[in-house]
Amino acid sequence: MKDTIITAAVKRRELWILLICFVVANIANWVAIIKFSAPWYEVFTQIGYVVVTTLVIYALVTMVRLAFWLIKYISRN
Repeated sequence: MKDTIITAAVKRRELWILLICFVVANIANWVAIIKFSAPWYEVFTQIGYVVVTTLVIYALVTMVRLAFWLIKYISRN
């Protein structure tokens, strides 16, 4: 079986993408708090939902990146 090596650059890029997804999910939470006039402590109490939303956004971004890679790969061949 062949070993796979994940470089530091790839890890760094994926962490940046995950951080951006977390920021987007937090901004969505803040917008909802403002829109519905909820108390600001919900920024902390809803962190579980923010993390789940982060993972969903990350999964969607990953699917888009995979689709882009597949199209690029198919167009080369």
